[in-house]
Amino acid sequence: MFSYIIRRLLIALPVLFGVTIVNFLIINMAPGSPVDLMIDPSISAADILAKKEALGLNDPLYIQYYRWMVNLLQGNLGYSFSSYQPVAQLISERIGPTALLMGLSIVVGLLIALPLGILSAIKQHSKLDYMATGASFIGISVPNFFMALGLIYVFSLQLKILPSGGMVTLGVTGGIGDRLLHLVLPVMVLGITFAGKKMRYVRSSVLEILGQDYLRTARAKGLHEFMVINKHALRNALIPIITVVGLEIPLLFGGAVITEQIFSWPGIGQLTMTSIMSRDYPTLMGLNLMAAIMVLVANLATDIVYSVVDPRIKYK
Repeated sequence: MFSYIIRRLLIALPVLFGVTIVNFLIINMAPGSPVDLMIDPSISAADILAKKEALGLNDPLYIQYYRWMVNLLQGNLGYSFSSYQPVAQLISERIGPTALLMGLSIVVGLLIALPLGILSAIKQHSKLDYMATGASFIGISVPNFFMALGLIYVFSLQLKILPSGGMVTLGVTGGIGDRLLHLVLPVMVLGITFAGKKMRYVRSSVLEILGQDYLRTARAKGLHEFMVINKHALRNALIPIITVVGLEIPLLFGGAVITEQIFSWPGIGQLTMTSIMSRDYPTLMGLNLMAAIMVLVANLATDIVYSVVDPRIKYK
């Protein structure tokens, strides 16, 4: 296993290198310039040129990329064009709130998807199956922003029982309880979307396993149905479920961009949107690099979990 992990990490290095090149080209070739949003449009062309020169934007792209890569190898992600703070500091300040939001959303999504998907498969073509299927389609179909605005309207504006945004209530030292209240709505949005997608995978995986001969043998031996499902069927059905969950974890950042913006959650998603609007190239490069690393780590973690769930899987 250790040698397999080392090989995967070595393979990841050229992949990361290629990702940085593509991201750098896409970001720098986009229309507009960060300088356009920094200074008065009426300023002279000479001053604009001087500002671009100070930021290094007049250099050829390959020189800019080389300079960025040299700084990266020294552990420096550069400085934000808009706030002039170190990019690494900006990301480190935002990663905690996003990790909290994503972690709770995944847990809530799995707590909904796993039992409902299993029950839907066990009671195929029943009323429960149809209701669970309909609920999963709603979770998949309703856009994040629409669900978020609907929940804000109901729980914040009409019922007035939950805050509509932010991470804490301004001027109030509510502690953990206050923070949990602010988490409820964004976690509901991301968790319901996550559960809607995963419920169908759980159902189909369990249905496929339920038809296997070894489960008929287990029942013939007199095992209780609970043991047949939870000990024999579910463990074998987890492999495809782990795959889709592992691939979904990095994608939650994509959903978090919209959700964090709507709920004013001070995480990576909100920082991404702010950086896009201000054309903050160094911050966007740092965020893209972090997202690429997260995808590679999630794929590696998924492979490791395979061997834990199914001992027959061995890596050399």
